Amino acid sequence: MELWPWLTAALLLLVLLLQLSRSARFYAKIGLYCVLCFTVAAVAAVICLLRHGGRTVENMSIISWFIRSFKYLYGLRFEVKGRQKLEVDRPCVIISNHQSILDMMGLMEVLPDRCVQIAKRELLFLGPVGLIMYLGGVLFIDRQRSRTAMTVISDVGKRMVREKLKVWIYPEGTRNDSGDLLPFKKGAFHLAIQAQVPIIPVVYSSFSSFYNYKTKLFTSGTIKVEVLDAIPTAGLTIADVPELLDTCQQAMRATFLHVSQLPRENGAPAGPDAQASQ
Repeated sequence: MELWPWLTAALLLLVLLLQLSRSARFYAKIGLYCVLCFTVAAVAAVICLLRHGGRTVENMSIISWFIRSFKYLYGLRFEVKGRQKLEVDRPCVIISNHQSILDMMGLMEVLPDRCVQIAKRELLFLGPVGLIMYLGGVLFIDRQRSRTAMTVISDVGKRMVREKLKVWIYPEGTRNDSGDLLPFKKGAFHLAIQAQVPIIPVVYSSFSSFYNYKTKLFTSGTIKVEVLDAIPTAGLTIADVPELLDTCQQAMRATFLHVSQLPRENGAPAGPDAQASQ
């Protein structure tokens, strides 16, 4: 029996389903994104091994080149303001808001030289994706073991000064598509004060106009990125962590609402921050 008529019918049915169903289009795009990540990771890992021979921050430029190409396939545009603030020849801690799996494209769009990320240890075991993260110098933390995490933070502080590294951290600690910022965790601020390096906040506008997991929306769109002025930590101590955290969060939240064109509610936090402050 000929298979071609059945295959053709199945393909036409799939095309029709994608045209009629918003959920089908959403999951198809997410599925393609995951396939791209794993495929590109496998190819990039080979190139990284051939070029640099193993784990080094220099591999991030190779990884970044591959990931930046995803935006053309998905019709995404980035408008970046203040990019030059990241191109400093000194160690620093970079913090940004965290919204979805698409953040990786935003990260790679503005990733400066000699910059590594801190990520949860579970990602190390994601096959070729974990391998390419390891080869790129990503620092993994076991969030279930606080003592181990603090030891890693201490080691990172010494290493970033010694090797003039920039360290990228998501202080919210998890993805957040609420339309506001989650309360920040203290790790990034402990690290910056311990190493006596500045903090550079990076804010991405809300993805909600083109990407929403709950409503299964995934279309093309524009992401505004704003790099804020560096916040110095010279002379600060661990006792200053709460004030430093609050300063960074307020600045990032105000910028997030502005670039996302989201309203404040009576000048007070409109989302999770409101509950946290109460």
